[in-house]
Amino acid sequence: MDKFRAPLGWNSWDCYGAAVDEDTVRKNAEFMAVHLKEYGWEYIVVDIQWYEPSAKNHEYNNFTRLCMDEYSRLVPAENRFPSSAGGKGFTELAEYVHSLGLKFGIHIMRGIPRQAVHNNTKIKGSNKTAREIAKMSSICAWNTDMYGVDPSKEGAKEYYDSIFELYSSWGVDFIKCDDIARELPHEETELILLSNSLRNCGREMVLSLSPGPALLEKAELYKQVSNMWRITDDFWDKWDALYDMFERTEKWCTHSGAGHWPDADMLPIGPIRQDYGPSNYTKFTKDEQITMLTLWSVFRSPLMIGGEMTKFDSFTMSLITNKDIMDMHKNSRNPHQVWRKEINGTEHILWTSTCADGGIYIAIFNTGESDSNITLNFEDVEIQNASVKELWSGEEITDNVPSIDIKLPKHGAKAYYLK
Repeated sequence: MDKFRAPLGWNSWDCYGAAVDEDTVRKNAEFMAVHLKEYGWEYIVVDIQWYEPSAKNHEYNNFTRLCMDEYSRLVPAENRFPSSAGGKGFTELAEYVHSLGLKFGIHIMRGIPRQAVHNNTKIKGSNKTAREIAKMSSICAWNTDMYGVDPSKEGAKEYYDSIFELYSSWGVDFIKCDDIARELPHEETELILLSNSLRNCGREMVLSLSPGPALLEKAELYKQVSNMWRITDDFWDKWDALYDMFERTEKWCTHSGAGHWPDADMLPIGPIRQDYGPSNYTKFTKDEQITMLTLWSVFRSPLMIGGEMTKFDSFTMSLITNKDIMDMHKNSRNPHQVWRKEINGTEHILWTSTCADGGIYIAIFNTGESDSNITLNFEDVEIQNASVKELWSGEEITDNVPSIDIKLPKHGAKAYYLK
């Protein structure tokens, strides 16, 4: 993990819900390796219920039979992940992803399977059983797979040690842990226990906490126990949700730093919701997608692609292969909102950040409902004169100037490097 850059990757949830299969994961990994790796994209993450044989879409089959080993640990469903047969788990799939020069991740739910508790199965490294360590009053409101684990019980540490020992043996590089980020302070001790087990498993893994909204008052804890945490619930392709993200990022921007990043959630770009029919392309306009990538990048959010990459069009590819924007994501430091105000009857928002290589970045957003023409004075970011490069278009002004005139479409954005 590059502790100075928030992770970039692909996650299967937006497209496939709980139903992604091995062939799909392999094809998206191959696409990333060929087309995106050079721009910093590296994680391939299998989202929720890879252990559920009958998963069909984004809806969960409640109280269904799950695939589990003798030690209460969930394992991949062989009908969906054939290479896991014979007790190999995700070893072969992870090895294939690694062979492409990429990294492999999985989603997990906080806790221990209810199925293990009901069957009272073993805990590896302990003489205690699943039923003895379960916190049965601690359940997820939207998924029936797990009970919480009571950290005060003997055997709880051994259970979490055992699952991360298993994931380490598979070659996992990224853990997205769900039903935990916004559950604090109720499940704080379980989060700490989980984090300690991960960090002591002998393999470096990114720890991502979901769902949001995370609790601002717990920011220092998130930094200590994880690498990224969701500041929103599931983010989809709706302008209202994107507009709301300006307020969220403004509140969280001071907590972004080396090895820990507030997470604005996945990028619903390209074809998403594969199970919802043929009209599954993102409903964001092109300008809204530029706004999203600009905000996520200047803010330093992790970037997780949600669309089916093998079906991306040229515009979608241009969003995620723009070297200057990717450099801003990599080099942005100390991002913050400068102002948010109405100009000529339309709301505009200005962000800035320091570039790690020198100079500064600025991002200007038109969040109103009409196109705009504005003059941006560099004194707003405490610079008298600068040479300028617009990052999306590549247009440059090499003379030192005190301001620039900007045309912005509604819901649109531009990003600049000033030096």
